[in-house]
Amino acid sequence: MRKGLVIAGAGVLALAAAGTAVVLSGGDGAGAAGPSAPPVPATASITRQDLVDTKTVEGALTYSGERQVSSDASGTVTWVPAEGAVIRRGRSLLRVDRRPVVLMYGSLPMYRTLRQGVDDGPDVEQLERNLKVLGYGDDLTVDDYFSYATRLAVEQWQDDVGLPETGQVDASQVVFLPAAARVTDAKVEVGDRTTPGRPALTVSGVRRLVHVDLSTDDQTLARKGAKVTVELPGGERVTGKITSVGTVAKAAASGQGQDESSTIDVDITLSKAPKTRLDKAPVEVELVSERRENVLAVPVEALLALREGGFGVEVVEGGATRLVPVELGAFGSGMAEITGAGLAEGMKVGVPAT
Repeated sequence: MRKGLVIAGAGVLALAAAGTAVVLSGGDGAGAAGPSAPPVPATASITRQDLVDTKTVEGALTYSGERQVSSDASGTVTWVPAEGAVIRRGRSLLRVDRRPVVLMYGSLPMYRTLRQGVDDGPDVEQLERNLKVLGYGDDLTVDDYFSYATRLAVEQWQDDVGLPETGQVDASQVVFLPAAARVTDAKVEVGDRTTPGRPALTVSGVRRLVHVDLSTDDQTLARKGAKVTVELPGGERVTGKITSVGTVAKAAASGQGQDESSTIDVDITLSKAPKTRLDKAPVEVELVSERRENVLAVPVEALLALREGGFGVEVVEGGATRLVPVELGAFGSGMAEITGAGLAEGMKVGVPAT
């Protein structure tokens, strides 16, 4: 990693090298000054600090948990929510023959008809909890047993939302999702015929996140819990945290006529809600590639290219200067890590005059 960082910093150092060619070539030139002492250069201090090197990758601002929604309703679609609409518990995801398919919250799908006499189960408790939250069943006990009180609560709910008062619930009436759903795409239109199992909507959660298809070459940069900086449309910058890192690589075509590359999914939760409401908006994400703690560092422009190879710094002590060869480490925020004989925090090094 150290060798790679030095190479990455070479382009930054080119300017410093070009600007100091005279300093390094010796005093043999025709224009050499006489015996008078050279002027003291502008200086910067050697500091001891943490250096963070970053890499910027492209991502997209989107919403969490995208999924397909279907129901067992059969008939003609008479209402579909608009793209971007947020559907919450007790509201209609769509209407078929003017009857609602209602969203309720839960992790289990509606996989069987729930009615009196059905075997006890967590799906019964899930239904009862929703009915209770929606204000039905004063005498209802939330458990895994479908009781007579549960049936009365179901009938009250069905009457209010415009469904036949059967006292039983099936997948033509209710869809269970973990939380509120944001409609990202409608798979059906008003007037379409729908059948059981046909996809009706694509929905997502309402939480904003940034998704990155990260090259597997850079997968070491993505650590769950690591902090990142995201640049959003319009120049807004927001901090975030990596909350999910995929473990399965997927092929991603890198361009026509080029070899395919592979990527992993990386999701980032933002520290605050972004100003933009755009979905799939392109963003740039700064990932930390290396962090070096408590190292000696100088501004990059203080580095001098040595004629024999490598780099050095010009140490300024009083009115005198001396050239000290250095080894380079990490780069970050315009600073470079250095090690060299006799170098210490607080020393002055020459930099180009501004």
